[in-house]
Amino acid sequence: MGEDGKEESEEKADRKWTEMLQEVRVAQTGAQILFGFLISVVFTPRFTQISPADRALYDVTVVLGAVATGTLIAPVAFHRFLAGHQMMPELVRAGAKMIAMGLVLLGITVGAALVLLLHVATGSVIAWAVAGAVMLWFAICWLVLPWIVLRAGRRRTT
Repeated sequence: MGEDGKEESEEKADRKWTEMLQEVRVAQTGAQILFGFLISVVFTPRFTQISPADRALYDVTVVLGAVATGTLIAPVAFHRFLAGHQMMPELVRAGAKMIAMGLVLLGITVGAALVLLLHVATGSVIAWAVAGAVMLWFAICWLVLPWIVLRAGRRRTT
């Protein structure tokens, strides 16, 4: 037990929770700004001029943005519900999963928004190639590089 009567795992979970909240604030803000921008697009005069395919892509992108935003905010609601129930380790595990899902959804939303923007701006199918390249870059930065660092760290400790 720690000095304040909490078990060490609870204290460790408290620290991890605080770190997770600091990390997710950046993603939440980005998701909320992107979602707000997407919502405003429908109220512009040019929106009525986009093709049915672009409108369908817009609809999908807005829904993805809403789901990404909700998923990234979910750990806070989850915390409010479980606060005071001595379930911090469970909260950290569930929150980490929600944040990971939210980041994937945010990445897909950015990719879809990029396709939509570039396709409407240029009228070219090259928008898909550019968005694909950006999504590949996200995968490298968000998944591959951390995996490489993790693997190198594990090799060092063995």
